[in-house]
Amino acid sequence: MLLRFVSDYVRYVLKGGAKFYAWMGLLSLLIAGMLYVYYLQNTEGLIVTGLTSQIHDGLYLANLVFLVGVAAGAVTIVFPAYVYHHEGMHKVTVLGEMLAISAVIMVMMFVFAHMGRPDRLWHMIPPFGIYSFSSMLGWDVLVLNGYLILNAIVGFWYLYSKYTGKPVNKKIFMPLVYVSIVWALSIHTVTAFLLATNPSRPMWFHSMMPIRFIATAFAAGPALIIIAFLIIRKNTKFWIDDSAIHLLTTIVTWCLGIAIFLTLSEVVIELYARTEHANGLYYLMFGLHGLTGLVAWFWSAVALMLVSFVLFLIPSVRKDMSKLPIVCAMAFAGIWIEKGMGLVVPGFIPSPIGEVTEYYPTFVEWLMTLGIWAFGFFILTILLKGAIGILVGDIKAGASPAVAAK
Repeated sequence: MLLRFVSDYVRYVLKGGAKFYAWMGLLSLLIAGMLYVYYLQNTEGLIVTGLTSQIHDGLYLANLVFLVGVAAGAVTIVFPAYVYHHEGMHKVTVLGEMLAISAVIMVMMFVFAHMGRPDRLWHMIPPFGIYSFSSMLGWDVLVLNGYLILNAIVGFWYLYSKYTGKPVNKKIFMPLVYVSIVWALSIHTVTAFLLATNPSRPMWFHSMMPIRFIATAFAAGPALIIIAFLIIRKNTKFWIDDSAIHLLTTIVTWCLGIAIFLTLSEVVIELYARTEHANGLYYLMFGLHGLTGLVAWFWSAVALMLVSFVLFLIPSVRKDMSKLPIVCAMAFAGIWIEKGMGLVVPGFIPSPIGEVTEYYPTFVEWLMTLGIWAFGFFILTILLKGAIGILVGDIKAGASPAVAAK
């Protein structure tokens, strides 16, 4: 039966209309470009990137940190569905788990992209590698893989039960769900610790970092989920209730407000005394010694986050399903900048010995980043299409291949 499930699932997702093939074709082109620049990196070295001895983490780590938050954001669907028994959320829980799986896969790919020697990846695998339990990076790898496995088990077990028409064993299934909820918080907390435990980087070295990470995760993740849900409602037979979208919008609104408050609080505290420890933030906001590479990034992020927050507070905008995706995209982009380039890079400027060196991502890094995002959306499209096929009954045990592939 399991092999039949996989076979029906694969045959269903491989069939589609012109829009589906055009979308997958575009993603495939970007993936091909990613493979080419990955080949360049592994033959010529990281010299083809804009990374230097002073700034050894850039666009790749920025996306890694952000995507961990997107993965954790899936809990905003799972928690209301299973803890508060929200009916609208319960219908779409598995779609959130598919998003979490795709996001964690992208995180792992950014790890590969950032490795100067991919053959040394095993050093981060507990308990074998030298960076396992003795390093925060090892713990990060551990919790991310655990979260990936949990979501894969819970998500596909639920889909398999729908496929066969048999209920899941709740004595095993529900504890796994509750563990995944707690685990979602752990992945972004440990990722925050990865940065916050560096005393030589004043930009990161504060205990508020995990709280900021959780707040932005619960804004960016649901914002992307809302966009995906509205696309699904428009292009498939699967109807997602307004109640689920409204609840997610409420979560995005208040978590975005908390994230803005925490960011502005840090600005006041760091710049009020204006010690040398605030140089990283000062460089980000106004530039330092005439270098202003990230100033435009910072203010664009602030503008996107503030404007989207205000728009979310307006009921006529928040409840308009044609305007909502635009506002969600603004919030998503603002958090990507603030939590990515606006957080990772200023941690290295100035360096612990006072060097001020700017960082500019090269074409190789941009194409690698676009390719990894394309691969993530490629996987997400396959997972969501198959899941929707099962939820609407197009894929079910005993159905003929022709019926299952409609």
